[in-house]
Amino acid sequence: MEPVALGFVFIIGAVMGSFLNVCIHRLPRGESIVWPRSQCPWCQKGIAWYDNVPLASVLWLKGKCRSCGGAISPRYAVVEWLTALAFLWMFKTHGFGIGAVVSVLLFSLLIIASVVDLEHQLIPDEISLGGLGAGLVLSALVPSLHGKVAWPDGLAQSAIGALLGGIAIYVTGVLGKLAFRKDAMGGGDVKLLAMLGAFVGWQKVILIYVAAPVLALPMGLFMKWVKREDLIPFGPFLSMAGWIAFVWGDAILAWYRTGLNF
Repeated sequence: MEPVALGFVFIIGAVMGSFLNVCIHRLPRGESIVWPRSQCPWCQKGIAWYDNVPLASVLWLKGKCRSCGGAISPRYAVVEWLTALAFLWMFKTHGFGIGAVVSVLLFSLLIIASVVDLEHQLIPDEISLGGLGAGLVLSALVPSLHGKVAWPDGLAQSAIGALLGGIAIYVTGVLGKLAFRKDAMGGGDVKLLAMLGAFVGWQKVILIYVAAPVLALPMGLFMKWVKREDLIPFGPFLSMAGWIAFVWGDAILAWYRTGLNF
């Protein structure tokens, strides 16, 4: 891909990261992601366009609102940089094709779900259920996402993955509540894994189910023994495991099957 095209993709990724920040801030508050224009969360004054340039504004404002001097969360810059770099990698890997479009969509959904869960301990239905619908539709339109040719096969793989993912984590939550007499999984986690299952199919959703607790273990131990808290937001770890399964799942499953043959 030419440098000019890569630069364009990077800029688009930064702009998308800015939009994801809007979604992260507004969705858990039940606010429109379209209107009104961005405001300072401290003084509620509208942010001028020249103070809302992705990646750059936080630097020249030195991390503070121009109007009131309130601190701008570093999360805004982190999401913008992460999204810009991810877009660069995804389009360099897939080119300007359907693979890049699906990757961008799933990545964006997972970023929103992860950050909102970290900040508010919830996962918006607009993300999980909306993503579930998108995964089913895309699997029918692009059955190659599941290694299939015919649309009914792609849709079937997606539907089975969604159903298995949702049931698996729901049952885990029920058993955890019976064992520990407290909620072990939230409803948002159930819907998020169902969404991931719609994108990756039933085999990879099992991989996500197994990998997510492993990824969460260090944080869980830290919260348990240092912070003295039992529950941690599980959405970010489902998202990380989901992204791993989406990108490298075929290679991981092939390696696993090869190992079974020895």
